Amino acid sequence: MEIQSIKNRFGIIGNSPALNHALNVAVQVANTDLSVLIVGESGVGKEVFSQIIHALSARKHNPFIAVNCGAIPEGTIDSELFGHEKGSFTGAVDSRKGYFETVNGGTIFLDEIGEMPLGTQARLLRVLETGEFIRVGSSKVQKTDVRVIAATNRELLEFTQNGKFRVDLYYRLSTVPIRVPSLRDRKEDIGILFRKFVVDFAERYKTTPVQLDDAARNLLVNYPWKGNVRELKNIAEQISVLSIEKQVGLNEISKFLPEASNYNRLPVLAHNNSVQGSFGHNEFANEREILYKLFFDMKKDVTELKKMFLEILQNPHTANAAAAFTRESLMHDNISHEHTPAIQSPINQPATVSHQPVIYHDEIHHHEEVEESLNIMDKEKELIIKALKKHKGKRKDASSDLGISERTLYRKLKEYDIDD
Repeated sequence: MEIQSIKNRFGIIGNSPALNHALNVAVQVANTDLSVLIVGESGVGKEVFSQIIHALSARKHNPFIAVNCGAIPEGTIDSELFGHEKGSFTGAVDSRKGYFETVNGGTIFLDEIGEMPLGTQARLLRVLETGEFIRVGSSKVQKTDVRVIAATNRELLEFTQNGKFRVDLYYRLSTVPIRVPSLRDRKEDIGILFRKFVVDFAERYKTTPVQLDDAARNLLVNYPWKGNVRELKNIAEQISVLSIEKQVGLNEISKFLPEASNYNRLPVLAHNNSVQGSFGHNEFANEREILYKLFFDMKKDVTELKKMFLEILQNPHTANAAAAFTRESLMHDNISHEHTPAIQSPINQPATVSHQPVIYHDEIHHHEEVEESLNIMDKEKELIIKALKKHKGKRKDASSDLGISERTLYRKLKEYDIDD
């Protein structure tokens, strides 16, 4: 059966690779009697996968029951699963069949299997290995033919190491493991899911579906969604019911997301009060994009300057310029404060930089100020002009001497408004 038809049948929305892989595994294992362990965070839809496996199996016309092991008290879970005889414990006024007896021939889904008591785990292991069980208070062995699908939001392997879960039961259950991805691991599906939910709620409450602007949609995608699809659906319902405006922006959607203030925020300077507290405005998003671009361009320029500097050190004709340039380049390498001798001429002849003062790293103070960046740009411009004069305006020769491409040189000429 095609994956898309399964999604349509069971109401699964999304096309992320991780989700499709989990569905493929479920389809492949469905027509067998192998035990399956479904692993995933709370709210990802593990029970839907158990229903898919049962519906596509040869047992599809037989009973299916879902049991939450964490919701049944420890003192009664054996009775719920395996049944009990009359008078076997206080309150047992009649005999009762357990789930493994009533679902004979079908499928039982044991959700939150990690919460099952150790004694019950031993009983379950016997059912899985021999198909036999005994009612509480009875000595009669009974047979059952039930396929077990288990699910957990815990790491059962860690539970086995600290004695909270039986190792033999873990490996018996996890014959075929299926890991359902969390919502934050399938971000490409968040927008589609939200749209589906708000349309459904609008139809239910006879209203117009809400629309998100770009900033609100970006926040929605980058939100952590600890409650996964269940949490997203709840938020969609809240917004559909409580939002006054049907065009929802960043400020409006932030009111419904309790942890929204911790996301999509850049560090700001303490003295810049105009930027602080501006989270929740479209203007901040624009400023952030500009800062990202500025940092990226600065990084590229510094990389090119390093290449130029290495080429200059190997060229004795421009060593004087290299000595003048050393101070600024070293500051952008975040050097340590250990004493290092001054950079010498790379050739065995009288160095033209011998009259330059020896520079020790202790003399260099790390300042990240705008003025320092401007000085680097000035030095770069100066070196480009010298190289052009040296090669009489020939860009190809000048770029080769500087250690950069001709295309980069052309861009620098326009950037610094240099007339060659």
